[in-house]
Amino acid sequence: MRLTFVGHSTVLIELDGMRILTDPLLRGRFVHVRRRVPPVDPALVADVDVVLVSHCHHDHLDRPSLRKVGRNATVIVPRGARGFVPRFGIGRVEEVVEGEKRSFGGVEVHATHAEHRPGRILQRGPAAIGFSIKGTKQLYFAGDTDLFPGMRDLRGGLDVALLPISAWGTHLGSGHLDPARAAEALMLLEPRVAIPIHWGTFRSINIRRSGPRLLSDPERLFAREAAAHAPAVDVRVLAPGQSTIVD
Repeated sequence: MRLTFVGHSTVLIELDGMRILTDPLLRGRFVHVRRRVPPVDPALVADVDVVLVSHCHHDHLDRPSLRKVGRNATVIVPRGARGFVPRFGIGRVEEVVEGEKRSFGGVEVHATHAEHRPGRILQRGPAAIGFSIKGTKQLYFAGDTDLFPGMRDLRGGLDVALLPISAWGTHLGSGHLDPARAAEALMLLEPRVAIPIHWGTFRSINIRRSGPRLLSDPERLFAREAAAHAPAVDVRVLAPGQSTIVD
């Protein structure tokens, strides 16, 4: 299994002949937020089979990005989110709720709980979800979430946890994992490998270039906290564009 951290919450998962892309955000800018790392290579995200969208916030459900990767893909979104997906340029859209699953070849995708505010702008609308992905390897993609007790139910044979650890602004509110809480999540999930996501890719244009440590150091803080609380977990920090192979 090969995993490529495209940036933010976008990860390319190559598993059992399937190319699965999470929360594609491929633009250089959305609203007042700019990409602070090199642009995405279009070849990297070509020929995607499945797109997983965890919730409707603009940095997770990005309509222009979906048009780039969804033409021949099945796009899985939370129930009620179909209206936010472009009507044209998308192969197929399926809505799911927590507990439902879909099969793609030998890979099963289960929608899981997420502790995160619903909707797109106001806190009304489709609920956020995460995804458990099972084939010859098993992954958990958290999307955006805070800690929740049901994380314990996802452990057992979990090879990789993709966990958010930061943001693009100056602070994290409720419904998010920071480096310390993400390390706590490792104690619940017990994965073999952990890859931090949702960090180091975008920054609000209102923040000075130096930025706060929330933006510059979350991966270092996560690795330190993980070593203290879950030392058996192999933490692999990937810069946007980097890949790793999990045997």
